[in-house]
Amino acid sequence: MNKGRILVVEDDGDISNMLKIYFTAQGYEVIVAAKGNDALERTRKQLPSVIVLDIMLPDIDGYEVCTRLRKTLRTSHVPIIFLTQKDERSDRIAGLELGADDYITKPFDIEELRLRVEGAMRRAKHENLTNPTTGLPSSNLIEEQLRGLMRRTGWGLLYIGLTDIDAFIDVYGFVAGDEVLRFTALLLSEADDKLGGSDDFIGHIGGDDFIMIMAADKTAAMAEAVTKRFKQEIAAHYSFKDRERGYIVTKDADGQERQAPLMKMAVGVIQAQNQDFTDIREITEVAAEARRRVATGA
Repeated sequence: MNKGRILVVEDDGDISNMLKIYFTAQGYEVIVAAKGNDALERTRKQLPSVIVLDIMLPDIDGYEVCTRLRKTLRTSHVPIIFLTQKDERSDRIAGLELGADDYITKPFDIEELRLRVEGAMRRAKHENLTNPTTGLPSSNLIEEQLRGLMRRTGWGLLYIGLTDIDAFIDVYGFVAGDEVLRFTALLLSEADDKLGGSDDFIGHIGGDDFIMIMAADKTAAMAEAVTKRFKQEIAAHYSFKDRERGYIVTKDADGQERQAPLMKMAVGVIQAQNQDFTDIREITEVAAEARRRVATGA
């Protein structure tokens, strides 16, 4: 079972390799970056559950990496643990003031680091900051972003869902269903890297419900891009037989066999200028209705 994704930002190859081997054995997916700019790039492409960040790096230092991550909406919530030889009180305070969640000095006890990592991830989940399956911002962070729309203009919102995923899970199981959700999260993030901006927001509401917030003039192109790519690549999650015939066979509540089509992505789009909203419930209701019309072809 994948416990989460750890990004290790460390230019000492011995330390980074040791951490990768150790945390992989503990059930984590581990990504390694030797430079600060590489870390920022990897974070944009694959959102980590937690970042273990060295301060002394060959290009930009860890403080600058932390600052940029905290200023970017999509990464502002990711827990950061500084791992460094700097053990002065002023260095620790500087890191924490920049928004780091924890601080551990070299030489370190790897078991202690593991507990710090687990603690950071546990706090994020307890505060409903991230979805445990995809690592994307969840409940509280989504509500915070939606409330912020009341004070903004020129925004657009994509409300995204997957049709027939329940039938897929009935046949292939929950583990395969979670893989589809992670694939969807990665797809949305990569599409936003190409077409969006650093202030865009991507969240996982729960189940197969996702949300993207961006400039209104980018919503149409984004909706078209993510829908097209999902259609092109989702077949890889099915068996060869199901791909060839274009549907799966499942059973209803009465035990009768029925055919269910392959999953599709339905994207409802709303924009600030199309309607005046007074609370976040109105936004989600209008967005859900827009998605329903797309899903049903209404």
